[in-house]
Amino acid sequence: MKLSTLYPSQCWLGESPLWHETRKSCLWVDIENGILYELDRATKKLQTWDIKSRVSTIIEHHDGDLILGVQGGIVKFNFDDDSIDWLADIEKETPENRCNDGACDSSGRIWMGVMDIRAKKKAGSLYCIHHDFALEKMIAGITIPNGIVWSLDNKRMYFIDTIQGNVNSYLFNSQTSEVEFEKVAIHFPDGTGLPDGMCIDEEGMLWVALYGGGCVTRCNPLTGELMESIQLPALHVTNCCFVGDNLEHLVITTAREHLTEQQLLNYPQSGDVFIAENVGVKGVPVNKAVHVTLKASNKF
Repeated sequence: MKLSTLYPSQCWLGESPLWHETRKSCLWVDIENGILYELDRATKKLQTWDIKSRVSTIIEHHDGDLILGVQGGIVKFNFDDDSIDWLADIEKETPENRCNDGACDSSGRIWMGVMDIRAKKKAGSLYCIHHDFALEKMIAGITIPNGIVWSLDNKRMYFIDTIQGNVNSYLFNSQTSEVEFEKVAIHFPDGTGLPDGMCIDEEGMLWVALYGGGCVTRCNPLTGELMESIQLPALHVTNCCFVGDNLEHLVITTAREHLTEQQLLNYPQSGDVFIAENVGVKGVPVNKAVHVTLKASNKF
C-alpha cells in the first residue's frame, strides 16, 4: 500500500468522495465553503464549482449527472451546462439544519442524513427519499448522522451515529425500505476518534474514517473487530471511497476545522485529499440514484 496526496485542496471540511466510473474522475466537496471538486484521474486536471450553499453529499444519478445534498434539500447538478436544479426540500423550513452524509440503496432510493449546523444534540434525522420524491423520516434523534452503506447481501444497512462512536446495524427490507435496529456493530472507544464516513469492500468489511483519530480503519461489522488502519498526516479524517477501474485504491478526505494553531502546525496537510493505492482488497460499485421523473421545481 502506498499513501500519497491526491490533491492539496486544503478544505475546511472535505467530504463525500465519489468515483465517477464514466468520467474516470474523483469528486469531493468542501461543505462549509460550498465547493464541488472534480479531479480527472488520468490528466490530473481539476475543476471546481461554487454551489453557493453548504454542500455535503455527492450521489451519482443513473444518467451520469449528480445529486447533491445541500442546505435545505437536494439538487441536481448537470455536467453539460453546469446548471443546478432544485429537486426536493428536506427540513428547508429549519434554517439551522443542513444535509450531511447520504447514499443510495440497491433500488436507487436516496438516503440522506440531516443535522443541526452546530451539532445540536439529537436534532438530526435520517430520511429516505422515494422514487416519487416522497420524503420519509426513518430514524430520528441523532446528533450527527453519518456514513451509510448496505451489506453485500443487502439484508442490512450500516449507519454511523458519530457522537455515540457507533456503527449501527439495521435489518433492511429492500422492497419496502423499512429498517429495524439490530445492534451496535462496531464501537470506537474514547480516544480513538469519532466514526465519520465509510465505505464497504468486496469482502463485506467496512472502511471507517475516524475524525480526530487520524486514520481510516478496516472493521468487521459481524464481529466488531478493528482489523487494520491507514494512518493519515491529518487529524480529522472525514470519509473514504474506492476508486479506479478495478476499485483497488482508496481516496480519503480530511478537514481543517476545529484544529488549534498548534495542531495545524503538526498536521499542515489537514484538508487535503489523499489516495492509498493497492490497499489489498477491492471495493464494490456504489448504487446510483434512480427516480421515475426528475422534476426540477426551479433553478437553484
